[in-house]
Amino acid sequence: MKKKAAGPSAKAVESSSSPVSYLWRVSPLLPAALLLVGSVFQFFTPLNLNGSPFFVASPLIAAPIFSLRRTVAFGGTAFAFAATLRFMAESRGEDLVVRSMGPQLTTIAFATAIAALVNIMVRLSSERLTSAHEVAEAAQRAVLPTPSKSVDGLRVAARYQAAQREALIGGDLYGARSTPHGVRLVMGDVRGKGMAAIETVSVVLGAFREGSEQEQTLSGVARRLEEALVRDRTDRDNTDEETFVTCVLVEIPTGHQVVRLLNCGHPAPLLLGGDGSVTPLVPSTFRLPLGLLELAPSPGRHDTWEFPADSTLLLYTDGLSEARDATGTFYDPAPRLTGRTFPTPARLLSTLVDDVQDFSGGLTEDDMALLAVHRPTPPPATRL
Repeated sequence: MKKKAAGPSAKAVESSSSPVSYLWRVSPLLPAALLLVGSVFQFFTPLNLNGSPFFVASPLIAAPIFSLRRTVAFGGTAFAFAATLRFMAESRGEDLVVRSMGPQLTTIAFATAIAALVNIMVRLSSERLTSAHEVAEAAQRAVLPTPSKSVDGLRVAARYQAAQREALIGGDLYGARSTPHGVRLVMGDVRGKGMAAIETVSVVLGAFREGSEQEQTLSGVARRLEEALVRDRTDRDNTDEETFVTCVLVEIPTGHQVVRLLNCGHPAPLLLGGDGSVTPLVPSTFRLPLGLLELAPSPGRHDTWEFPADSTLLLYTDGLSEARDATGTFYDPAPRLTGRTFPTPARLLSTLVDDVQDFSGGLTEDDMALLAVHRPTPPPATRL
């Protein structure tokens, strides 16, 4: 049995901000700022120049941000500002300004009408996107149900974070089940995206539900998953030999004192101790990913580690470890979690998601699936 080693020392967490995210946060201020700049520009520039371009831009900027009423209100305000400036110029006898701003009032009115049309189109598109998002979320929950928060005395939390908010569905998968052989877990990543990947996710999870109940060993479960993939490939007449699934299968026997892992080409899980230590559970031998056993035989040996009380097992896909910051540096969860403790596995996953968003500036290229299993400290025995 392998002993738990102390993790490396903690590193300072540096966050990077996204220019795109910052621009979106300040964008509601732009229409009003343009009106102000246009007015100031009109007063402090030569007579042959005016601030009408700023007035024209104000409703156009407001169109994708605000409601139709507020978009029209910005256009009306811009028209009123320009008309007032034209009236003031006329009262001062500035004929050049008066002549130049006449056509500009027409331009502002036309720009306001265009902005209103853009606003309506954006709202209709947003409604369709929301509907598609709800359908995708329902499909995701049907294919990838959230595990119970408690499985055979272990506290469980799962999280699926899509790289793009509009696309919930991806090829990452996870599962947690109480079986006659103990608690069994799976975390996997299907090569590819789209509906083909979702179909493969469904096949793998279906085989896992069946195999985890019936097979005595993790090697037997892996064989069931492999057979299901080959059978599905044949049924769909899919001759793409590059279709494969990286995954890690986990077994926590009754009593929860050890954890057994069979790694099929997947990122190594982390064991987080109650003292803040972090141990990567790197297997003695990696097994080939599911779907590639036809290319070469793979060993079916699992590895065993201690699973002390108050420890948490963290499984994840490469969407976590391959997130990058602005310099291209990969996110490494082990040092960033070292020295930290979390009251619940759900808090751990929320912290990870937020940390990755800060690290990458909110720009991630791959979906991320997380599964955390915590072994609580048993209550003290009561004396009679």
